[in-house]
Amino acid sequence: MKEKILEYIKQYETIIVHRHVRPDPDAYGSQCGLVEIVKASFPEKKVYAVGEEDPSLHFMSRLDTIADEVYQGALVIVCDTANVERICDTRYTLGDLLIKIDHHPNEDPYGDFRWVDTTASSVSEMIYEFYLFGKDKGLKINDKAARLLYGGIVGDTGRFLFPSTTDKTFAYAGELIHYKFSRTELYDSMYDLEPNIIKLNGYILQNFELSDDGVASVILNKELLDKYDAIAPQASLLVGTLGNVKGVKAWVFFIEEEDQIRVRLRSKGPIINGVARKFKGGGHPLASGASIYSWDETEEVIRELTEVCKNY
Repeated sequence: MKEKILEYIKQYETIIVHRHVRPDPDAYGSQCGLVEIVKASFPEKKVYAVGEEDPSLHFMSRLDTIADEVYQGALVIVCDTANVERICDTRYTLGDLLIKIDHHPNEDPYGDFRWVDTTASSVSEMIYEFYLFGKDKGLKINDKAARLLYGGIVGDTGRFLFPSTTDKTFAYAGELIHYKFSRTELYDSMYDLEPNIIKLNGYILQNFELSDDGVASVILNKELLDKYDAIAPQASLLVGTLGNVKGVKAWVFFIEEEDQIRVRLRSKGPIINGVARKFKGGGHPLASGASIYSWDETEEVIRELTEVCKNY
């Protein structure tokens, strides 16, 4: 697939790269890292990163605004997005050819061509692997691309702590740090939290519920978020905080948004993406998400999560 992707990149004059809604560092890192690699390799091509911007990720890169007409005859690549419902900017269908590059389980095999590697720690890792494959075939990488890919790897591995981190992950990260960018500035931008969010984290640690089966849960409704002057995306940054609690096998955050309740699922071992799929969500075996539309459904989510932990 890497050979085919490179062939199509060489063939098309316009290349437009998408990623998933509610982006994280790997979404930006893989999307914009690929764009920077293609720009450095083929300066004559028109290459764009599109989608709704997340202000909290401006430190990684800014995105392009393009007209619908640009999609005519274009190659479209979607990074780090498991299913079509999560693709940011629905115009991805307007191009000439669609390629999916992802590391989530391939339960929605959209696109004309797909490169899916569920063993990869991140799609940023895959994009760097794509560069290594093509560096003798015309691909070039620059400092900006290296910074983006490194940031994406760091974000999706939880600073190399998650089980998805492999020998290859460390090897690639070790190569990327030789490019000129400040890891300190990157870490600060990724992990510095405002005092109100630190206080919200304190509330979570004092108020989470833990069952005898090892299931922890936290409810963050709109009233509580307003109390801490926080918004849902900021609260989502704290989902990993219960991973250090002894006795927790899996946990769930219920975070209220304007039109839904976001369900954030995490695990230390039990496979939880099946629980997410029951609520029209999905994701990785140990990190998944879904949405519900009533607080009554929280009990059902916890019940399903409990069954998974009991059988683990």
